[in-house]
Amino acid sequence: MKNFSVVLIKGDGIGPEIADAVIRIFDASGIPVSWIEKQAGLSVIDKHPSGVPEDTIKAIREYKVALKGPTTTPVGTGHKSVNVTLRKSLELYANVRPAKSLPGVRTRFDNVDLIIVRENIEDTYGGIEHIQTGDVAQCLKLITRPGSMRIAKYAFEMAKLYGRKKITAVHKANIHKLTDGLFLECFNEVAKDYPEIKADDLIVDNTCMQLVTNPERFDVLVLPNLFGDIVSDLCAGLVGGLGVAPGGNIGDDVAIFESVHGSAPDIAGQGVANPTALLLSALQMLQHIGYQKTKVRIEDALFQTLKEGIKTKDLGGKATTMEFTNAIIERIASPSELEFSEPKPLQIKSEMLQTHKEKVEDCHGVDVFIESWDGIPKVPEKVDHLELKMISNRGTKVYPGPKPDIWLVDHYRCRYVAKDENGEYLRISDEEIFHLLRELYVRRFNWMHIEKLRLFDGEIGYAKAQGE
Repeated sequence: MKNFSVVLIKGDGIGPEIADAVIRIFDASGIPVSWIEKQAGLSVIDKHPSGVPEDTIKAIREYKVALKGPTTTPVGTGHKSVNVTLRKSLELYANVRPAKSLPGVRTRFDNVDLIIVRENIEDTYGGIEHIQTGDVAQCLKLITRPGSMRIAKYAFEMAKLYGRKKITAVHKANIHKLTDGLFLECFNEVAKDYPEIKADDLIVDNTCMQLVTNPERFDVLVLPNLFGDIVSDLCAGLVGGLGVAPGGNIGDDVAIFESVHGSAPDIAGQGVANPTALLLSALQMLQHIGYQKTKVRIEDALFQTLKEGIKTKDLGGKATTMEFTNAIIERIASPSELEFSEPKPLQIKSEMLQTHKEKVEDCHGVDVFIESWDGIPKVPEKVDHLELKMISNRGTKVYPGPKPDIWLVDHYRCRYVAKDENGEYLRISDEEIFHLLRELYVRRFNWMHIEKLRLFDGEIGYAKAQGE
């Protein structure tokens, strides 16, 4: 029986109470684990503005696995999310959220058993935001080929190991044709290597509708970051809420498992907190590192406890945290002799992936974003080879041609393109773009940023405006 070490972050609010409950259950189960307790969250925010001491990150890197209770993130102001800090510091690219119906937990559905695999690093969660004008804020949505290939590969490898039969890619590629289009393209590319697993895709709004009418149709869903965040909470609602929702954040070498609910400071210290979500996250951790039999043994005890109606107040019961924990412990079966054999963890190494795709690039134009309080800006029609093709406002073309009946804001996209006399695109240099910007500056136009217009293997690498 080989010991393994787990970094334990108890967290804020009810975190210490539910973490202690999980420790007691693991101790009673005979699991050979050593807890390495470290800090994160409000208790260290005065000395560590990120909410995560470097010592904590160092320990997670060393021991590879962590279990984390809930931490508090201020809304609008204050420190950044501890969860986001950990994910980015440790490149925890996969957020894995099982949603499974629990006995004794009443919901509208009885047979939900699905897993959300959410890309965890990029998309709008890159946090690249700018105030462009007094009236306009911008957030960049970054979808990358490496990020999309990696999350798709993880989803298929996980499905293969856990005996799952179907993976659905969830996206909005009908609107976000380039970003979500790339995500879907990578998913389909990876799917070819797993013919034994059925692969399909579904638009995110249709997915949400299907989830709340027929969730049994789904097995594994893989999503970009923002949609994954939303849909994973929706799926938690299908099985009883965040109080029974586990979650794991997976990287190449490191994994952090956490309860995804809040820190609930209003009930902290009252002995009524529900440890189910953190316990299920700890069981997900056991499965991840290869202790599947141990996971099932404790899970059976939890299910039996719930089935017998022993539940905390949030689930409609009367048990305290202590009473609920004791009931689970009383129902844990003794381990078998072979249960703690050498585990086989699920790992996807980034070097396994062929993520970079060479493409020939040609720049033939530029979008310049300009602030204007006086309506459509009268920018120059031509500078060198660059001719004004279109001006848009919030994505809708407003020039040339009749102005549509829309509400204009003070943020305009001016599209300049270079073409020869036959209408073929001309390659332009950075010097020509600089000359255009200089001309706009001289004419006192306030520009915020630019985007190059490029062809990739002959295909345009940018979206057209509505009406263009």
